[in-house]
Amino acid sequence: MDFFKKLFGLFSTHFAMDLGTANTLIYMKGEGIILNEPSVVAIDNNTGKVIAVGREAKQYIGRTPPNISAIRPLKDGVIADFDVTKAMIKYFLTIVRKDRKISKPKMVVGVPSGITQVEKKAVIDACFQVGVRDVYLIEEPMAAAIGADMPIELPRGNMVVDIGGGTTEVAIISLSAIAYSESLRVAGDELDESIVRYLQRKHQIAIGVIASEKIKIEGASVYPTDARSDTISIVGKDLLTGIPKTIKITREEIREAIEEPVAAIIDSIRRALEKLPPEFVSDLSESGMVLAGGGALLKGLGQRIEAEIGVRVHVADEPLLSVTLGGGKALEDMGRYKKVFIN
Repeated sequence: MDFFKKLFGLFSTHFAMDLGTANTLIYMKGEGIILNEPSVVAIDNNTGKVIAVGREAKQYIGRTPPNISAIRPLKDGVIADFDVTKAMIKYFLTIVRKDRKISKPKMVVGVPSGITQVEKKAVIDACFQVGVRDVYLIEEPMAAAIGADMPIELPRGNMVVDIGGGTTEVAIISLSAIAYSESLRVAGDELDESIVRYLQRKHQIAIGVIASEKIKIEGASVYPTDARSDTISIVGKDLLTGIPKTIKITREEIREAIEEPVAAIIDSIRRALEKLPPEFVSDLSESGMVLAGGGALLKGLGQRIEAEIGVRVHVADEPLLSVTLGGGKALEDMGRYKKVFIN
């Protein structure tokens, strides 16, 4: 069995990549998801040499000496630092191609629906320069819908809300095409930064974005619960004295901290419904919408959307993997999904 798997691997030369602001995932044809790493690169400022990539580099954030920078080369889902992104993709492809004897692969890459021609070119050029033979771009909400097994080929409205690290993608899909989309540059990163700003303003305490992300995952809820009095301990730096300080905050306060970006995401869903033809709205009242991306795991978000928008909400089975799995499905059956590629 291992022999045949290895033999098959020699010919499985194509990849699908979700090049995300927070994480990069790679799907290999015939094998599934083979890489899931933070989109972070640590660089020596004196030499320009890459020191660490992925999980190891993420540990450097906020902890580097002046001669080292921990960089997230993607901002709002698109390339902000071309050279560092190229180095990151090259490193990840080197990992996945190791022991597989793969030369010039084809690659499907997920990109935000609001991507510009210049940003498209940057993604394609970065892939070409690291040895990819052909690049096929797919909009992230389309990939998320495919990954969540939505019936995108039918003449009916399918609504997907993909909340990633840098962008929230709201899209209505029908007949394998996006009928409406909005790419909102408010998502998981903005939630983290909102918690940081709230603690500085209300409690005069500074924490890093890694600690903020942990608070969001463990303690944030955007819908009132019975656990209002629950508290979370936070260790940070006292802004007045500069020494370590421990405080306790309630879940109610965390909800207050992230209210602005959450309201912006819900407003983008409301705008989509306002702009849709009545037939699509009727479809959605029957089938509901699907939440994908890391933000779909935010506690109470589905309940909050249902309460404010009046449309049923389903969370994708594997929201963190939806875009990558959808890109992988499109890669495995390019004949069926040829309409979904945007280049």
